[in-house]
Amino acid sequence: MNSAVGKDTMHQIPPPLTTTTVTVAYAGGDERRGPLTMGQANMIRCILRDDPTHINIHDVWPVPEGTTSAAVIDALRALAVRHEGLRTTFPRPAGSAPVDQVVASEGTFTVTVLDHAELPGDPATYAESVARAARAGRFALEREFPLRITLLAVAGQPAYVALAFSHAVADGSAMAILREEFAELLAGKELPELTSLPPVDLAAVEASPAGLRKSEASLRYWERILRTAPQEMFAEPRGRRPGTDEEARQLTLRSRRGGRALAGAARRTGHPEATVLMAAWCALVAHRAGQDSCVTAVPSANRFHARVARSVTTTSQDALLHLDVRVETFDALVARTWGAVLNAYRHSQFDSVRLWEMIDRVTAERGSHFGRDVVFNDVSALPAPLLGTDAQDRDDAEHAEQELTWGPPQTLPTRMLAFTYRTAPQLHISLWAAPSVFTPEEAEGFLAGLVLLLEAAAAGDVPMEALAEVTGVRPAERGPDWLRVDGCWVSPDAVRETLGRAVGGLPVRVAEEPAPDGTADGTGAGAAGSAAGGPGVAPHLTACIARGDTPLTPEEAHRALTALIPAAGSGVLAPHRYVLVEDPPTEPDRSDAWRRLKTIDEGTGRSRQV
Repeated sequence: MNSAVGKDTMHQIPPPLTTTTVTVAYAGGDERRGPLTMGQANMIRCILRDDPTHINIHDVWPVPEGTTSAAVIDALRALAVRHEGLRTTFPRPAGSAPVDQVVASEGTFTVTVLDHAELPGDPATYAESVARAARAGRFALEREFPLRITLLAVAGQPAYVALAFSHAVADGSAMAILREEFAELLAGKELPELTSLPPVDLAAVEASPAGLRKSEASLRYWERILRTAPQEMFAEPRGRRPGTDEEARQLTLRSRRGGRALAGAARRTGHPEATVLMAAWCALVAHRAGQDSCVTAVPSANRFHARVARSVTTTSQDALLHLDVRVETFDALVARTWGAVLNAYRHSQFDSVRLWEMIDRVTAERGSHFGRDVVFNDVSALPAPLLGTDAQDRDDAEHAEQELTWGPPQTLPTRMLAFTYRTAPQLHISLWAAPSVFTPEEAEGFLAGLVLLLEAAAAGDVPMEALAEVTGVRPAERGPDWLRVDGCWVSPDAVRETLGRAVGGLPVRVAEEPAPDGTADGTGAGAAGSAAGGPGVAPHLTACIARGDTPLTPEEAHRALTALIPAAGSGVLAPHRYVLVEDPPTEPDRSDAWRRLKTIDEGTGRSRQV
């Protein structure tokens, strides 16, 4: 599996000798119906909206030599009977989203058999290209079996099973579980009894009073972060808005140095390797971004409870980690990370529809646009490896101490995405870094710097102020006109230009002014207080608009601006206060000249803050 691998082209290979479609019948289990789980609802929302090649996922399962096609098909049938998620469809009226899931007690699925005279020199890569190609085309949620299965054979001998999955029934962890069980079935082993909940029962737990309280707590946790944390981790002149798709090439680090350093840092600090790696990631991201905190989505965080640990379903809901990095040393940050990660994990179950309603409401009130700017997905603890990592790790064990290799590109709506596949015997991370904020050399330097930080942390505590010296990673460069306002890096010039377009080209002046802490149009000192330079005073932006005869109100100006922010350049945050005057001053670049004008109307489009 790899839901974030790059696009590639089909290899130039001889076509299969034969292509056969086998229809496989299955029967077993009870027919059931129930509401969607929160993870299913979240992914179905994406499935109905996004490009199928981006949202569908895939995996490749090697077939041991000597295995018959009948044995492969029997194993696939056994998995379908064993796991209700694989027998699930999602009925829905045309034009609407499903609200229920239906589990069939019997049915059929198809296996496409491609029989070759021989496979290409790199058969695993070819198998993955077949699986990835099957991701094209939206799954028919209401009727289609949620797996597209291709059996690759050589002269009748099975070699690989290439699969594309509907993300409504499986995520990376579920695919790893299925891959492991498939191998055990082919080896003649008896699978243990299921201990994690099937999706229908999981939905019942989520809908219970305790489950609903957990969801409400998660929404409150997310709202606090959305109202106070940076809206862009990489807010800088060359950046783009979060949510703006970019095509980034895959950069892969394989480092035995990194693996040894991570283990050493974990031993020295007394914290788990996962915590140390997360602390190093957040420290370096915040350092590179020039931020006081790191906000990163952690998609694989929501399988820490036994009832879902090995459930074959999708639990794809983000944990949102907000880690304040304002500490003196790396050890102090590691200690802080442990609690912050647990807090994020506890708040990763929520009603996704209500979450997005809240995100839309809060970002409109704050005058911002929040996106999944940074994603860190540690899948190193999955029960089975992702595609090819076992073989690659064995092969690379004889190679250099550290390698950085470039792979194919992938279009992603993030600025920085990382998958950690292995932490031992080598650190194996793939990174996709947006070219708008990372040159190829900077992306390589970031991963190399991560290893350098771990090596330094293995040797002793690292002062946070020494990160540039230790890692070689330099913070983002912003001009003197950039300000830290409301916990965000903001470009008043970009705000002025965007607001001017929003109000139809009327003259606009945007400037920073102090505001008493806690006033209706202030935001509280918080992380931004230091930028104002005094206790009880928070900096804010005031926009002066010469409206002339235009019947414009502060609220209308705010709504028009927030409508443009998602597509605007980096560093755009709505002003806290709008002052309307009739005509611009003779010196429109002077804020004091605007302040001397008679005010027609003033107010804030922003609503409450927490």
